[in-house]
Amino acid sequence: MKTAVIYHSVTGNTKNMGEIIVQGMNSVQGVEARSFDIEHVDTAFVKEAKCVVFGSPIYAAHITGQMMNYLLAEAGKLELAGKLAGAYATAQYVHGGAELGIREMLDHCMVMGALTYSGGASWGKPVIHLGPVGIDHTLDIDQFAKNFEIYGTRMAQKAMELFA
Repeated sequence: MKTAVIYHSVTGNTKNMGEIIVQGMNSVQGVEARSFDIEHVDTAFVKEAKCVVFGSPIYAAHITGQMMNYLLAEAGKLELAGKLAGAYATAQYVHGGAELGIREMLDHCMVMGALTYSGGASWGKPVIHLGPVGIDHTLDIDQFAKNFEIYGTRMAQKAMELFA
């Protein structure tokens, strides 16, 4: 089963966390996961995917303009209706609005007919209510990597449960 991560990255943090989500997804037997920068999305692959996760850095409590433009202009081509969707964010500050950015992406997915999911508290710790967030205020965003890997695994497991 195909799964995908689509991201916009400015400093490389969002790209790196997206690739860690893909590692988690690929740890689930039967899953083929790939990540794509919004400039280089393999639309044919994503159309076949049963799970799509979007990621963006957060600036002024919002996703980047580039990610918003992508969602508005290009996401309709991905045939998201009925697919499992999720979102993640990277930010500089704990109170920088990452959860608002995740909601922006999830809301857009729901408008497109996707089924949004994160696992919430149902998987136990770490609890990931909306989607994982990596904070780079210490210049050590890698301290959040395990949560992103776990999130990827959970998303792929749910996709297998729903669509396999």
